[in-house]
Amino acid sequence: MAADAETLTIPGPDGARSIRLTSGDRDVFPGVTKRDLVDYLLAVSEPFLRINGDRPVALQRFRGGLEGEEFFSKNPPKGTPDFFRTVDVTFPSRRVHPMLVFDEPAELAWAVQMGTVVFHPWPSRAADTDHPDQLRLDLDPQPGTGFAEAVPAAHELRSVLEEAGLAAFVKTSGNRGIHVFAPIAPEWDFIDVRHAAIAAARELERRMPQQVTTAWWKEERGERIFVDFNQTARDRTIAGAYSTRALPHAPVSTPLEWDELTDASPRDLTVRTVPALLERRGDPWARFHERPGRLDALLEWWERDVASGQGEMPYPPEYPKMPGEPMRVQPSRAKKPAE
Repeated sequence: MAADAETLTIPGPDGARSIRLTSGDRDVFPGVTKRDLVDYLLAVSEPFLRINGDRPVALQRFRGGLEGEEFFSKNPPKGTPDFFRTVDVTFPSRRVHPMLVFDEPAELAWAVQMGTVVFHPWPSRAADTDHPDQLRLDLDPQPGTGFAEAVPAAHELRSVLEEAGLAAFVKTSGNRGIHVFAPIAPEWDFIDVRHAAIAAARELERRMPQQVTTAWWKEERGERIFVDFNQTARDRTIAGAYSTRALPHAPVSTPLEWDELTDASPRDLTVRTVPALLERRGDPWARFHERPGRLDALLEWWERDVASGQGEMPYPPEYPKMPGEPMRVQPSRAKKPAE
C-alpha cells in the first residue's frame, strides 16, 4: 500500500466497511484536507443520510481539490463498491441510466476519495423517481442583494406555503442564497410539482414585488431576489442538506430553525462549525418527512393564474421544448412585431 494511503474501517447497518483513502493530507479547501472532509461527513452522516439518502444523487467532483478540473458524475463512477445501490432514472432527454443511492456512512467516505465536494440529491425517492416527495424553492440573490435581503423573502415564502397547507423547512444554500423545502406526498409528477412551485413563487412576488422576482431572464430581475422555480424540474438539483459547497471557506448548506434564520451568518457555517452546532441543538430537519403535505391548493393557484393569463414559464436551456412553454429567447433579443 502506498505510504500516503490508509484504510478506514467505518461501521454501517450491514457491518463495517473498509474504505481506502489516499492523499488524506491533501487540501480540498484551503486548510481543509481530504481526511478533514471525510471526518466532517462521518460526523454529520446521520442527518445527511436521513434527508439525502434513498434517492438518486449526482456527484460534483474535482481532481486535486477546488483548483483542479471540475466535473459531474451522474452515472456510477468506475470502481464503485459493490455494496452501493443504484437506481435507473429517466432524464429530460428520455435517456435512462443508473444513478447512485446513498445508504450508509462508508459511501460518503468513498465519495470523498473520488473527489466529491458537493452532493446533489434528487427530490424523489429511489422507489419512485418520477414523483418527487420534496417541493424545493431556491431564493437566489441577484447583484446588489445578498443573504440579508433573502431572509424576509424566506419568511414570507414560509407563510405562503403554510397557507397552501405545507410545512416549510429552511437551509442556507452554502453561498448567498436560501433554500426553502416542503415535504409532499409523492402523488404528482415533475411537471405538476414545478407548476406548484411557480404558483408559490408568483404569490410571493405579488406580496413582495419590490424585493422578489420570478423573471427567468436575468436582464429583467433587477436588484431583487429571484425565486428559482426551475429547481423542481426533472434532473435539476441543488446542494443537499449538510453538503459542502465548492467555495474556498468550505461552507455547508445548513438546515436551520426558522428562528435562527434572521441572525444566521452563512460564512460561519462550515465543515469546522456545523458538527458542533448539530451536537448542541440537534437537526432542525429531523422530522422533515413526518407530515407530507398535498399540492392541491398550489395547483388550484396555478390554474387560477393560467386563467388570468399567466401561463407556462421557460424551462432551463438544456431541456427539450416543453408543452406550452414560451419562446426561449431573452426579451432584448426577441424579434419585435411589425408595426
